[in-house]
Amino acid sequence: MDVFSAIPVFVAVVECGSFSLAGEKLGVTKSAVSKRISQLEAKLGIQLLQRTTRRLSLTEAGEKYFDYARNALTIANEGEDAISMLQEQPQGTLRLNVPMVFGRLHIAPMIPKFLQDNPKIKVEMIMDDKVVDLISGSFDIAIRIGKLPDSSLIAKRIAPCHSVLCASPDYLKKHGTPSTPLDLAHHNCLSYSYFQAGSEWRFNGPEGPISVVPKGNYSVNNSDALFEGLLAGLGVCQMPTFIVGSAIEQGNLISLIPEYELPKHAIYAMLPERKHIPAKISIFLAYLKTYIDEKSASWDLNQSL
Repeated sequence: MDVFSAIPVFVAVVECGSFSLAGEKLGVTKSAVSKRISQLEAKLGIQLLQRTTRRLSLTEAGEKYFDYARNALTIANEGEDAISMLQEQPQGTLRLNVPMVFGRLHIAPMIPKFLQDNPKIKVEMIMDDKVVDLISGSFDIAIRIGKLPDSSLIAKRIAPCHSVLCASPDYLKKHGTPSTPLDLAHHNCLSYSYFQAGSEWRFNGPEGPISVVPKGNYSVNNSDALFEGLLAGLGVCQMPTFIVGSAIEQGNLISLIPEYELPKHAIYAMLPERKHIPAKISIFLAYLKTYIDEKSASWDLNQSL
């Protein structure tokens, strides 16, 4: 067996913590991963992993071998990146991780034209509102919205992200229109369960910062579902304009207490740190920036932001 070809499998098992997750990452079966590791251990003549029904752990030999294997894989990947920069036409597989609703509304529509213009690139896009690890997931680019945590990832700002407090005309007719954030205590506030800023809604008004704890009967981890609830007159919610901008422009939703600003955020493309940026990534980033610049102008139209 070729030891070098087993290195990516071994590294994936250690980073993912299981044969099954490593198989998903590599696109092979769990049994194929297990067989590959067993062959590697037989070739090296030493056990690298301790296997139990609950978890995997590295042996002393496995810890030493992993350091060399990971470095070797990193150098090999850097070599591929350097070579890709010499390609006349970008090619290869581009793995993307994007938020569900933003991806559906503003990334998916640009993919067909991107692939038509770059026929040698294959796109694998995973749409998920959970924040995933780019390294263990082997993603080339991830789209992140909001405040970024400290990390070793490279962040490239794509566009601003504005949010507004809004509700439907029917809801406001039945329950009244709030004039300050404190009035929200008397309203049904819909909430996004993956909201990264904590349990409070923060506003910056004429008198300074104000924080309120929203209370309501509907919390969901999908912004499309919140949007449908808003349109149906279920309650009040703060939403990004890239979702509700057109509905506000058409009068289906009403922007509330605009003198109390919600925190300003941005949309970022996140990349794993690397010495060379492959051509497939560079051209996608340029394409994305141009596309989103044009789109963001429309979703913030008439929002007075």
